[in-house]
Amino acid sequence: MRIGDVIDESIQVEIPDDLLIHSSGDHILTNTHDCIYPSILTNTHDPTFFELRAILTPKNGIVDEINEYVMSLIPGEEKTYLSSDSPIADSTLGTKPDEVHTPEFLNTINSSGLPNHKLTLKIGVPLMLLRNMDITAGLCNRTRLIITKMGMHVLEEKVISGSNVGERVYIPRLSLTPSDTRIPFKFQRRKFLITVCFAMIINKSQGQSLNHVGIYIPQPVFSHGQLCVAVSRVTSRNGLEILLTNENGDDINTTTNVVYKKIFQNM
Repeated sequence: MRIGDVIDESIQVEIPDDLLIHSSGDHILTNTHDCIYPSILTNTHDPTFFELRAILTPKNGIVDEINEYVMSLIPGEEKTYLSSDSPIADSTLGTKPDEVHTPEFLNTINSSGLPNHKLTLKIGVPLMLLRNMDITAGLCNRTRLIITKMGMHVLEEKVISGSNVGERVYIPRLSLTPSDTRIPFKFQRRKFLITVCFAMIINKSQGQSLNHVGIYIPQPVFSHGQLCVAVSRVTSRNGLEILLTNENGDDINTTTNVVYKKIFQNM
């Protein structure tokens, strides 16, 4: 195909059969987690088990579904943390926080890079930082950790990615104002800047190097190079597993690769 073709952006790619995960009629996520997290119940307290494996998928909603499902399989006491949300007055307009944007309303807002209002954790669960916290200590955006102790205001965690693997760190609640321009007002969320990370969106996986990667694509990727990023996170072909389904949940063996070829015109 040449640059500038009518179907320049969307190319159908057939995935080799040896890379495909075939559903068995059970809960579809069972197949993915069995391939990437085998014997998870006997490895829950082994940080190295989670260090080099992850499930990747295109959208946050699917990530949340996978994380909730795998979390439900892990034994142990769970603890739920809720954010404290409050509106911020616009000082340039001399306005005050209004009565429309109540804490209850703000609790319902989910935005990229912003932790959700509700966070449920268990000891031994893998997590990911959502923002840079302390670069000198290796606590950067996308750093992966394992939770070891759950306090009320501070979490103890062990680093499992980056330059400080094995270090114990303490994560406090911090206040964050979302930068999403689609939100037409300002508010502040006080929360742990982390998210559960059995699965992550493909864009968040950039820079990761993993031995076992499961790619779950119930809907086609939607941005340039996204499929390439997902596949290239794994260190060898033997560690790659891909589950493709259509809108009815049936297995398929082709998916869309989005490539804006005009980007390469001047290269």
